[in-house]
Amino acid sequence: MNLKDILKRKGYVKINLKKINTNHFEVKAFINNVKGRFILDTGASNSCVAMNLAEKFELSLEDSNTKAAGAGAIGMDTMVSSSNEIKLGQWNFKNFNLVLLDLSHVNTALTEHDADAVDGIIGADILEKGKAIIDYKNKCLFLKKLVYKY
Repeated sequence: MNLKDILKRKGYVKINLKKINTNHFEVKAFINNVKGRFILDTGASNSCVAMNLAEKFELSLEDSNTKAAGAGAIGMDTMVSSSNEIKLGQWNFKNFNLVLLDLSHVNTALTEHDADAVDGIIGADILEKGKAIIDYKNKCLFLKKLVYKY
């Protein structure tokens, strides 16, 4: 029995990843039913979307006093958006909070390496919630389905 079959029996779903020129993995995701391109970043504490894409993803914004840091930038202003839904393949998370910040420094670095710009970053919050398992060899991510009780 292979890893995919074992994880499927345990309630995991497989999400395909694409390796880009910077050796990052890119993943397609839907936020509030709007498709976007995201970098998978195990070192990012929170998932985030570029501030200028709030309208595209139908995000309601709230002020935040938190300053963000990462990828060579520090002290970046942020906003938050709550009560969103995110889907990666057959995995979904309802009532999800996102951080919005200026990702121009990330996209500049990507385009300088002949990679396309991204809409945001999938971070440790999603990976932890989905009990993530990353299969580097087969370029895929496994997330355990969440059970919602109504």
